[in-house]
Amino acid sequence: MASFDDLERLREEGLTRVREAAGGEALRALEREYLEKGGVVTSLLAEIPKLEPTARRDAGIGANRLKGEIEGALAARREELLEAELAREAGGAFDATLPAAPSQRGSLHPITQVTREVEEIFTAMGYRVLDGPEVELDFYNFQALNIPADHPAREHQDTFWCDEEQNLVLRTQTSPVQIRAMETLEPPFRVIAPGRVFRNEACDATHEHTFHQVEGLVVGEDVNVGHLIGTLKGFLGEIFRRETDVRLRPGFFPFVEPGFEVDVRCPFCESGCRVCSDTTWIEYCGCGMVHPHVLRAGGIDPERWSGFAFGMGLDRLVMMRHRIDDIRHFMGGDLRFLTQF
Repeated sequence: MASFDDLERLREEGLTRVREAAGGEALRALEREYLEKGGVVTSLLAEIPKLEPTARRDAGIGANRLKGEIEGALAARREELLEAELAREAGGAFDATLPAAPSQRGSLHPITQVTREVEEIFTAMGYRVLDGPEVELDFYNFQALNIPADHPAREHQDTFWCDEEQNLVLRTQTSPVQIRAMETLEPPFRVIAPGRVFRNEACDATHEHTFHQVEGLVVGEDVNVGHLIGTLKGFLGEIFRRETDVRLRPGFFPFVEPGFEVDVRCPFCESGCRVCSDTTWIEYCGCGMVHPHVLRAGGIDPERWSGFAFGMGLDRLVMMRHRIDDIRHFMGGDLRFLTQF
């Protein structure tokens, strides 16, 4: 059994054994032997109350000094072994004092960026942002939008059918949110609905099976085409950060009457360029006054209320802003493309 007369010998022997320990298990064994219950140091500390009062002070100082030096030596040896292990893993070239390699930060997808910007612009104009299911009922995607089963407009939608018996489709447009908004909101109201849509068509530089739209709907009393034009001009001026001319051409959409195709003055040129095919105008979106049949399908009286709706492609907006010539880049997942934004 160790005695207080052997403190110096115990100290030298303990420190030597710690310095020569070859691994974590050896250090753990020494820790148990010296510091834990029944160990050398704890046994000495337990004997102090049995000593003569005059000897207790020096015995306590010596035992606690031994404990502190053994603890420090164990910690230092563990650090040495860890550094040696890291150096071996790094082929001998590891320097623990060097700063860590800088982490690479990601960025929002360009579609997400422009979607958030569109939402901010329209919410500042008093619009609410709504969402709707991507797997939609035929009723909301077609019938309630004045597109019955035998309507020729269905032939241009290239629909992905999920379950024909249950009349489930991947929505081909964000317009179904119009009906869901009219079913749940009391007029007057202004809403937009950004989201993904799907078309079963061949992919090329200007066509993709999955793309993004934003639908806008305003319902109120005495809403007219002038309100529609003012809204679109205000939005386009904000999104392109410059005053933008628009023109309306007659267009057919089953859910609006009258319907219009909207062209915007090319934001990249004054006399014509590749983006606008040298016309100074770019076809941008479809819009019009909400058809009475659509208002009725949404539970709104067309004799009292009127409204306008518009739908525009968010992918096209990003392509115009950044002069991107292939829509497939957005879904390609190529980091060389995405890190530019």
